[in-house]
Amino acid sequence: MARTESNMLALGTVAPEFSLLDTVSKKTMNIHALKGSKGTVIMFICNHCPFVIHINPEITRLANEYENEGIGFIAISSNDVEKYPEDAPHFMRIKAKAENYPFPYLYDEHQEVAKSYSAACTPDFYLFDDELKLVYRGQLDDSRPGNKLPLNGKDLRNALNNLLQGNVITAHQKPSIGCNIKWKATV
Repeated sequence: MARTESNMLALGTVAPEFSLLDTVSKKTMNIHALKGSKGTVIMFICNHCPFVIHINPEITRLANEYENEGIGFIAISSNDVEKYPEDAPHFMRIKAKAENYPFPYLYDEHQEVAKSYSAACTPDFYLFDDELKLVYRGQLDDSRPGNKLPLNGKDLRNALNNLLQGNVITAHQKPSIGCNIKWKATV
């Protein structure tokens, strides 16, 4: 299992724009239609990564808990589906339904969105405030497949609570660790 860390996009960065296919509704959606009134979590995930499979229950729980607080959740998969066909849009739709994702699961076919966010791994988490300025990027928590630490979303949950309470979010943030994004070969 490869262990790739987040690139840690600069805090304060404005969320790059995107319009992508939601594999569940089969509609094209953009960040402005999906953002929350108080903040937005953007997660780069995929179907096959053991790190993502491990955290699926917690990201669903977090979204269900915080969406009523004005936080929007968006999942994006950017993997090369020619080399990793299990990450193709029709399988993304099946995975979203099986996991009961309460958020859209978008397909970044050309990988431009992942590049604009400097996404490096799955999972990779970004929390933006109500003005779509980056206030947190990094790990969900310290739990990893096989390390027996509790899956609780502690780091992202702490950032969400601080954002909602108007508190400063510490700039000391741990990078996420997971499988590298499966980039398409460049010509």
